[in-house]
Amino acid sequence: MAEVLKVIGLMSGTSLDGIDAALLETDGEAVAVPGPALTRPYDPGTRAVLRAAIEEARGMGEGGPLPDSIRAAEIRATEAHAEAVAALLAEAGLEPRDVALIGFHGQTILHRPEQRLTWQIGDGAALARATGISVVSDFRSADVLAGGEGAPLVPLYHAALLGAAAELTPPVAVVNIGGVANVTYVGRGAILAFDTGPGNAPIDDWAHIHTGRPVDEGGVLARAGRIDAAALDDMLAHAFFDRVPPKSLDRMDFGSEAVAHLSPADGAATLTAFTAASIARAREHFPEAANAWIVCGGGRHNPVLMEALRARVNAPVLSAEDAGWRGDFLEAEAFAYLAVRSRRGLALSLPTTTGVAKPMTGGKFHRAK
Repeated sequence: MAEVLKVIGLMSGTSLDGIDAALLETDGEAVAVPGPALTRPYDPGTRAVLRAAIEEARGMGEGGPLPDSIRAAEIRATEAHAEAVAALLAEAGLEPRDVALIGFHGQTILHRPEQRLTWQIGDGAALARATGISVVSDFRSADVLAGGEGAPLVPLYHAALLGAAAELTPPVAVVNIGGVANVTYVGRGAILAFDTGPGNAPIDDWAHIHTGRPVDEGGVLARAGRIDAAALDDMLAHAFFDRVPPKSLDRMDFGSEAVAHLSPADGAATLTAFTAASIARAREHFPEAANAWIVCGGGRHNPVLMEALRARVNAPVLSAEDAGWRGDFLEAEAFAYLAVRSRRGLALSLPTTTGVAKPMTGGKFHRAK
């Protein structure tokens, strides 16, 4: 029987809202017992630095010396993650020696799997030095270099959670709505996963431009507007939705150009409807209809988005909390789980989750000195 380890998972998603940190006791297979967790929001300065890094990365790709702006973003992101670890240890009453590993996803600034390129900034070695805890980082590169999409990586954790949930009868679809939305379909002996399309990113960016706020809090702006059917149809005609999964996206692959002529409220309403409709279109790729949909990630806090999804999916739509899960920390928990799998040489991705040719392990280990 594999040893059960106490591990910290860290996740900073493409929504750029902050860092989730979660403790998990796990063997990287069937055992996954959540512990204390917290969120550290990014301050406006850090968020601006990360946005600038994303914009610069889109124009350059990976390789060669880092531009000063991206190096500065990497340093700041690593420092912010170290602060999150320190805060979580304090809250849990633990010392670094009590924790076996940190699973450090880093901040995605570019994702182009068709070019065999994925780029998450964050210095794993520096984080190990700062925290005194060994770190597993760079979870996606091995999959992408082997021809996979490199995303999504949470499905194996979703499957472990569903395996322990006797009240949920497969098939079940687990949707994570972050900057990009993705789905894990767990059927009878089968796991299928893929990015469904935009998540919160276009809505957040629209809200930031028109209100100065980082998100459409409570869907207030969207609720005040009307959906532009022509713009919605135009966005749903994108070729991505017809592609057979597995498939994945960069945060910036879907923007707001199609709604640029609309009022702030109508644009928010239309972008919110677009996210819901594109998630619902995932059904076209399921082997059979899901009995239930479980929604995780920040998008589940947007009541307008949740209402729109319920209107388009012919099945119960539950929040993560309805299923007994921690929706704000599921991805952080997943990278704790994957860190243990990495150290044990177990698969992080499958042909049916990322399109890689065979089950693929990955991650880079940084031992605490």
